Amino acid sequence: MAGLMDGKKVMVFGVANERSIAWGISKVMHEQGARLGFNFAGETLEKRVRPLAESVDAELVVPCDVTDDDQVTEAFGRIRETWGGLDVLVHSLAFARREELMGRFSDTSREGFLKAMEVSTYSLVHLSREAAQLMPDGGSIVTMTYYGSEKVVENYNVMGVAKAGLEAAVRYLAADLGPQGIRVNAVSAGPIKTLAAAGGVKNFRGLLTLFEEKAPLRRNVTQEDAGHVALFLCSHMGAGVTGEVLHVDSGFNILGH
Repeated sequence: MAGLMDGKKVMVFGVANERSIAWGISKVMHEQGARLGFNFAGETLEKRVRPLAESVDAELVVPCDVTDDDQVTEAFGRIRETWGGLDVLVHSLAFARREELMGRFSDTSREGFLKAMEVSTYSLVHLSREAAQLMPDGGSIVTMTYYGSEKVVENYNVMGVAKAGLEAAVRYLAADLGPQGIRVNAVSAGPIKTLAAAGGVKNFRGLLTLFEEKAPLRRNVTQEDAGHVALFLCSHMGAGVTGEVLHVDSGFNILGH
């Protein structure tokens, strides 16, 4: 049987290791016939990303620190040279300094605020602008967000503000790129034990326990849960959906707490 993504060229930004949400999305895309490409930022991440990329027969593995304009330009140049075009961009990038993810949000430093916004929010704008040039016949862009953008989540702090900005960027990009047939959406996943979350968010284990106890489905979500929703949004099945934030959190977001 043909897969939902047969032959589609999918560039994934943000795989850090096998626990990454971006990796869950990549596996699902691969199972559905996608041709995959990945980025890495620095030698440490390259050592983690390359074996994963090889396991799904990736056709591209490019260095790209999204805070470096030249690297972004070079990465998309490589994509153009290798594929000639692009069907899907997966953006799963976020960063805040650990010290900004504890204590009071009002104590966020200027440097910490700007860095979180640059990596977590502006990078979607930049990558989407580059990707759109490779999508003359339309395409799909999907990014990852979290409920802390809508409500105050303890210790999420500046990342919640950055994710709120990301979700606003999704809407503005959807409006800009829609006439070109490019759809832009976000997946708001419940807490998943990724490298960044477990290492950066204080009391993350407690957050996982809370979601499992309170969410209507009484379970935490997985990489694959997020991956399947991203697949829907990026395939022809989501052809009429753009500018949306789709929650994949076992229903936690509907509660009054």
